[in-house]
Amino acid sequence: MGNKSTHILNASSNLLGFSLVIITSLKISKISQSTHLDEFAGISCLGFAISCFLSFLAIRTKSEERSEKFEKIADYLFLTALFCIVLAVIIVTIKII
Repeated sequence: MGNKSTHILNASSNLLGFSLVIITSLKISKISQSTHLDEFAGISCLGFAISCFLSFLAIRTKSEERSEKFEKIADYLFLTALFCIVLAVIIVTIKII
């Protein structure tokens, strides 16, 4: 597959911003107490932030072995955070309908 770190860094940084927008809008609208939406968004923020950090380290490290290890961890964290943000979107969709 080649080097996925640049793609993980780009996608996770964009989705980190999206997650932060969700948390900010929940705090402004004061509906975060009644749902698990802010927990899912918070977990996804942490996952995307750590994924960004690890993918950046994978790009910058000189050791090929360490680079692959950082990339693999970043990839799994990205997938977990993506799952959490999808759950948050489902919760928002259910609340709107």
